[in-house]
Amino acid sequence: MTGGTLRWATEADARAVAIVHVDSWRAAYAGLIPSEVLAALSVEQRTAGWTRWIAASLRGDATDLDAVRPHRLLVAEDGERIVGWAAFGPGRDPDDGHRGELGGLYVHPDHWSTGVGASLIRRAEQELRTAGHSDAYVWVLTGNERAIGFYERQGWRADGASKIADEGSARALVELRHTRPLS
Repeated sequence: MTGGTLRWATEADARAVAIVHVDSWRAAYAGLIPSEVLAALSVEQRTAGWTRWIAASLRGDATDLDAVRPHRLLVAEDGERIVGWAAFGPGRDPDDGHRGELGGLYVHPDHWSTGVGASLIRRAEQELRTAGHSDAYVWVLTGNERAIGFYERQGWRADGASKIADEGSARALVELRHTRPLS
């Protein structure tokens, strides 16, 4: 990432995080998630959700819907603009609490292939290692070849696990788990 910086998110970042979230979903998931679902994404709704999520994270409270484990949010800036983010922490899946989880990593499409994602994932891996995790996982939507290629270039590998994701779609979406040793 040339000239950019990584830092922890604050509540004031919620709107910028939401913009990256919505814009990257619309670009990355076109053809994978129904167009009406992508068109209905709302920066305002995502901003409200991210405001709550970041506040919970900063308090050390659980950030997932099941109120199980807190994650943290790292943002990437290019100048004054947030261009990417990574959410991570202890595994949220029932059998993966001992592992680290990369809960999400999104880069604004204007900054794809600039090194932002690689910088975010390296720092997330470092933070997970520091927190005592020897390995980590991330769920990737089947068919998202760009993301799968990115994770594989970073040393993550599909381990054969899959699950059905609910993204507000009328059809079932399958996610594949990718893992990586952190030691």
